[in-house]
Amino acid sequence: MNKTEQKRLAGSIGRAIAKQRVRSQLTQEEVAERLGVGNEAVSRIERGRVIPNIVRLIELAEIFNCEAAELFGQASFHIDDQSSRMKQLLAPLNQNDRKLVIDIVENLAARLQKG
Repeated sequence: MNKTEQKRLAGSIGRAIAKQRVRSQLTQEEVAERLGVGNEAVSRIERGRVIPNIVRLIELAEIFNCEAAELFGQASFHIDDQSSRMKQLLAPLNQNDRKLVIDIVENLAARLQKG
């Protein structure tokens, strides 16, 4: 993995962590306290300046009450992981809302393919 890919991965994981933190209604300070680190450490992770190690990812998943795989899955560039993420996002929606989202994605994909 080259430096560009590492930076992209760090940014994606950081955004996934930030989303889970907000979803959990926690501040960076609260997460830092639970991890036993300084506030700046959480900020650096969320900004993609630092990639957390496996142990730290598991700790974060426990704090956010999610699977560590969710943090990876949200950051992954693999189509299977992205498909799983879409499934998770669609699952709680009612049938009409799921159809709306699918229609939007289809229209956006068609537009992007035209370039």
